[in-house]
Amino acid sequence: MPDISAKGKAMPDSPIRKLAPFANAAKERGTHVIHLNIGQPDIATPEVAMDAVRNLDRTVLEYSPSEGFARYRERLAGYYNGVGVDISADEVLVTTGGSEALVFAFMSCLDAGDEVIIPEPFYANYNGFATLAGINIVPVTARIEDGFALPPMEAFERAITDRTKAILICNPGNPTGTKYPDSALESLSALVKEKDLFLFADEVYREFTYDGSNARSILTVPGLENHAVVVDSVSKRYSMCGARIGALVTRNPEVRRTAMKFAMARLSPPTLAQVAAEAALDTPGSYFDEVRSSYRERRDALVDGLAAIDGVTCPKPGGAFYAVAKLPIDDADAFCQWILESFEHEGATVMMAPNTGFYATPGLGKQEVRMAYVLERDEIEKAVTCLRAALAAYPGAVK
Repeated sequence: MPDISAKGKAMPDSPIRKLAPFANAAKERGTHVIHLNIGQPDIATPEVAMDAVRNLDRTVLEYSPSEGFARYRERLAGYYNGVGVDISADEVLVTTGGSEALVFAFMSCLDAGDEVIIPEPFYANYNGFATLAGINIVPVTARIEDGFALPPMEAFERAITDRTKAILICNPGNPTGTKYPDSALESLSALVKEKDLFLFADEVYREFTYDGSNARSILTVPGLENHAVVVDSVSKRYSMCGARIGALVTRNPEVRRTAMKFAMARLSPPTLAQVAAEAALDTPGSYFDEVRSSYRERRDALVDGLAAIDGVTCPKPGGAFYAVAKLPIDDADAFCQWILESFEHEGATVMMAPNTGFYATPGLGKQEVRMAYVLERDEIEKAVTCLRAALAAYPGAVK
């Protein structure tokens, strides 16, 4: 039998989805599985987006331009201007999800073997995107004891080598929910300019913050015109994960021209989904007020409930809709499988993501789990109750 590629062998499994067979088996046994493992909101997609699809007056679903429909990019530029980012339509490239935007950024700005520095824990699929692009991730570690604050600039400086080409942040963060203050972004921006690096920012959770202000975009930091590349998506903003529409936004003309080559090679982003995404831009501001209020209540129910369990540490996230908890257990991967395979409480169990898969440094996150508070509050409260009982029964519990 012919051997598969080295790149194929190197591609990591998803820590978010790898426990799905155990969850499915639990459901077949009649157990109610509370899904806190994945960031799939239960919030309704805005009706204006759904109506645009229902009422579409087209006889052919044609290719769109490789950079995305001009009208959609113009309206996206208007959206960015509305959140304080002065950008033109020509500086927006529509992509097939934020994932493709980041892969395009990696491949446009880094060569095979180059390095990107990322604060860990980070979104696990960054590992897969780096493998696709043939580049190496160099982690700098954020600590749960510090609320997963951005590591000090000295840690980034120590990580820089002659192969370093970029730094990547996610703000607000997945999996931690951390929202970086302006001072942290400004310090990072100064380092990027000093070392002449790219600064990639995954800003897909921009609207989901809980202190009264949106997360600041790196595109608003002066002097980063040729350094900043933003990755964005409609998936979480409008609860449209299945649309697979994202954007790469940069003022650097060379990055735009290069990314466009990759965009042409994959032909075009989805036509039908762009129709929905453009219509979603008409979503009233009250939608986000209601969504933020709902997520704040869910966050508090989860984090406050976890904090009341002996031995559990869970910083309160400032944004996104994820929380990382440190549990009194020996091994998060084993625990997350055990709770699905061998435990239930009042007919229910909980599916979580072991946080080991969100670190690049081996051995970190062994006692941590990521939970997405994307379910109704009563389901989250049931999950906390179930988790309390599971920790009391788990054979690998530690004090």
